[in-house]
Amino acid sequence: MQAAAHVAVIQDISGFGRCSMSVALPVLAAMGVQCCPLPTAYLSAHTAFPHQEKTAFLDMSGEMEGTMGHWRALGVELAAIYTGFLGSEDQIGLIGRFARAFRSAGTLMLVDPVMGDHGKPYRTYTPAMCARMRELAARADVITPNLTEAALLLDEPYSRVPTDRAGMSAWLERLSLDGRRSVAITGVSLTPGQVGAGCLDRESGGIEFVMSGQEPGQYPGTGDLFASVLLGGLLRGESLAAAAGRAVEFVRACVARTLAVGTPVLEGVEFEPLLGELTKS
Repeated sequence: MQAAAHVAVIQDISGFGRCSMSVALPVLAAMGVQCCPLPTAYLSAHTAFPHQEKTAFLDMSGEMEGTMGHWRALGVELAAIYTGFLGSEDQIGLIGRFARAFRSAGTLMLVDPVMGDHGKPYRTYTPAMCARMRELAARADVITPNLTEAALLLDEPYSRVPTDRAGMSAWLERLSLDGRRSVAITGVSLTPGQVGAGCLDRESGGIEFVMSGQEPGQYPGTGDLFASVLLGGLLRGESLAAAAGRAVEFVRACVARTLAVGTPVLEGVEFEPLLGELTKS
């Protein structure tokens, strides 16, 4: 039996609400991956909840530096480096140093450039932060932006997000940096009632759109869910399109279940009862 792949999961932890690390760890574990958490911050609840003035927050940058030193001493080897929400310019620079220290020829680096949604950057993302995220994403083997983040990475206004196959293909090609990285843009909808991802695979150079039925609900954490399932599929040896198709359908099924049981939107999607689907090869 092959040993589980070690993956550094570099994201924040939210104590309440399904997102970031609380999504990535169980999803990747279900897909046979040994997760090595490297938390960027602890928040009492994710930032879409009200009463933000009461949020407990702990910046973990110092512990990230210490963890890097210990892991180097242990000779840790990684099959993948997976980054999500980062809280500062300094943390983006730290991840660059982490990649130089732990990335080998066989290490897959997936950057989920968590910068914004619904046409606007998150309040913590200044123009300088966005520029640094572009630099980090340029190091990646795979990026998974949503439509807002794709526009930010390309320095395009959100009003110019393409709504047709040709336009989205052009954005995928630009985001690939001349084919140096694979791209999966989430939230793509080319026909009414269908939503999914547009993918450019750097291995083949091919562009594919993987779609599923659109459920009537929008939940926090679905981007984290998509990226985690995608990475798990890639580590199983699936093509980008196959892994993205699995991720799109899993997110849809989780949203459908969440709607059926009436879970409050801010708590995120109920993916836990469906994790068994991800254990299947």
